[in-house]
Amino acid sequence: MRGRAFALVAALSVAGCAAGERPQPSATPAVERVPAAVRDAFPSRYRAPAAPKVALSGATVLTAAGDEIANGTVLMENGKIVAVGAGLSVPEGYAVVDANGKWVTPGVIDAHSHLGVWAQPDSVDALNDVNEMTDPNTAQVWAEHSVWPQDPGFDAAREAGVTTLMILPGSGNLFGGRTVTLKNVPSVTMQGMKFPGAPYGLKIACGENPKRVYGGKGRSPATRMGNVAGYRKAWIDAADYARKWDKWEKGGGAGDPPKRDLQLETLAGVLKGDILVQNHCYRADEMAVMIDIAREFGFRIRTFHHANEAYKIAPLLAKEDICVATWANWWGYKMEVFDALEENAALVHAAGGCAIIHSDDPIVVQRLNQEAAAALSSAWRAGIRISKADAIRWFTANPAKALGIADRVGTLEPGKNADVVLWNADPFSIYARAEKVWIDGGIVFDRGDPAYRRHSDFLLGQPGEIR
Repeated sequence: MRGRAFALVAALSVAGCAAGERPQPSATPAVERVPAAVRDAFPSRYRAPAAPKVALSGATVLTAAGDEIANGTVLMENGKIVAVGAGLSVPEGYAVVDANGKWVTPGVIDAHSHLGVWAQPDSVDALNDVNEMTDPNTAQVWAEHSVWPQDPGFDAAREAGVTTLMILPGSGNLFGGRTVTLKNVPSVTMQGMKFPGAPYGLKIACGENPKRVYGGKGRSPATRMGNVAGYRKAWIDAADYARKWDKWEKGGGAGDPPKRDLQLETLAGVLKGDILVQNHCYRADEMAVMIDIAREFGFRIRTFHHANEAYKIAPLLAKEDICVATWANWWGYKMEVFDALEENAALVHAAGGCAIIHSDDPIVVQRLNQEAAAALSSAWRAGIRISKADAIRWFTANPAKALGIADRVGTLEPGKNADVVLWNADPFSIYARAEKVWIDGGIVFDRGDPAYRRHSDFLLGQPGEIR
């Protein structure tokens, strides 16, 4: 029995290297003498899948760069998009996929996920590592250290065309910790999924959650004004910490450096512009307050998450270049969510802003295209005319911007990573299903090939498949 266990461990190690993880040479780390807000102590070991030359021919292509191309062709080579256009001739050496009557889009990107940190089945406490609710400020924790790569939710999301996800800590604290961006490839380690070079985010939460959690413990914050005081104190401490490091660096590194503080290190990374603020915030008035706090301390907010009242301040958000990651119709489950509109994303879009459809849920992540379709149809009923060529950005290009990776993914343009989905129908149709999915030009899901179907033991005994 022990021999079988050792063999299994060895097999899993090999599988990890073959499915997204490159082994790294061991080395004795040098003593660090500079802050490590940007330097990655847990580097990506992602390895792109094998990427043959592939041509998708005859599809309707939504590039997410503004175009809807009939009878389109997409050429992929060496993990990159080579060409996209109508009626392109396919060069010799390409494997041709007949996409007539089908649709092609960039890979789906979920800007707000808890897969891996609140794993399936989510009713099991042992798999709930999403919230370090021990202090209002836990900026020192990193979501990636809770990621369980074998969460079957990753497989279900991949079958729905999701190629990239940002995994966030929960919203119980003022500062929840660092986010991590993952490529949705099978792997036995977090590092094997980690998106190389993607910037970290900092999860901040405002509103009811932190004041309820800590007010219930008889400590601050117990009110929204307590929330704001907590943010400001933390940023004052972070600015002081950053000044000490700047002074030491300008002095040529003479003498002992300041002692590292993991909490302040993350906050200082935001102040320096290296870590992107991902802010859970529902109400319009609170978003406006958070913008003022950002101005006071000299940082920028990249995205407001959930943001059900974003429509009330859509011009302000567009002016500040702050994205809005929301749903189509989640509302009413607590007071700050009561004034939601199905047209929220469309109104942000119409104001010139960056609208995103996110999941925050292991089921919705499997239907982000349908969630976007619901938001789009609501816009049309309200007389807001938005084309599918524009709305496709809500779950591709715009989340790529929010995650700081828009230079590599999110659109079908030459030179971008070949993260591509072939749909059997219009992706804004309830009947659409992802037929094939590529990440970096390598096939990671094929609905017609049983080898790509999930066979996770962790699905056994669950009340229903998470599809």
